[in-house]
Amino acid sequence: MTVHASHNNRIETIPVTTSAPPPAGHGRYAYSALPDRPVYDWPEGKRLAVYLALNLETFEFGDGLGAELAPGGPQPDVLNYAWRDWGNRVGAWRIRDMLDDLRMPASILVNSRIYRDCPGLIEAFRGRGDEIVGHGRSNAERQGTLSEAEERALIAEATAVLTREEGRAPAGWLGPWISQSRVTPDLLAEAGYRYLLDWCHDDQPTWFATRNGGRILSVPYPQELNDIPAIVARKDTGRVFAEAITDAFEEMLEQSRRAPLVMGIALHPYIVGQPHRLRPLRQALERIAGHRDTVWLTTAGAIAAHAAELLE
Repeated sequence: MTVHASHNNRIETIPVTTSAPPPAGHGRYAYSALPDRPVYDWPEGKRLAVYLALNLETFEFGDGLGAELAPGGPQPDVLNYAWRDWGNRVGAWRIRDMLDDLRMPASILVNSRIYRDCPGLIEAFRGRGDEIVGHGRSNAERQGTLSEAEERALIAEATAVLTREEGRAPAGWLGPWISQSRVTPDLLAEAGYRYLLDWCHDDQPTWFATRNGGRILSVPYPQELNDIPAIVARKDTGRVFAEAITDAFEEMLEQSRRAPLVMGIALHPYIVGQPHRLRPLRQALERIAGHRDTVWLTTAGAIAAHAAELLE
């Protein structure tokens, strides 16, 4: 493996020594300590890449999985279903307006049934030029519990819808509920995906080995700077979540002097689209947007494309 790093407009080929993945475990990547890796740059010599992952999801009424505002009762669980539906009807549009005001791009993680259930929603983000990322059919199901044939069919169905609607195939994928089977990376690579977002094991993109000598790039996806674990699971307030974003940004900006880093922020409209959470989120993102001259405000797909050229 080699990394081509840019220094003062010179391109150097730097060898990267890694051990083979151990026979036990996942076998997707070898251990690599961040301080031991070659240093390279993002575009324009920047070292910190920041992307927003906005999850636009749909759920089944009276059936299946779904995040809960409060412990749900017997189905149909109107309280939690309506709370999630509010995100697509109201919260997502407020977030879109905020991103417009801040001139920030986003990666839109799309359940394919959103086109059916919320006509016009994805089109509004497409009109901003945002990246559309595959995110399964709906968030009422997990793909990791399916047989290989069923999982392959789920990926194919969701990909076909996004390709038809967007005019091109999505480059990236995040499984609903961060759900993977043991063969998910293989199936995604075989379906033509160039990167996946499910793993939070690093702060830099990582090549995953797939079967038959293939590979797929893993782009870091946040589980700490993610409103579901933070607000739904840990019961953080919107202001605490926003403070975490600001603190992480300032620390990663400092750390990126030593190595290129990726900072992702994962958002769900039914959570952070709520007015009392949107205001502190806006303030945190304003802080980040104010550094656009020194950080790369981008998308997961752009990070994957740039890294794939460097990490040959």
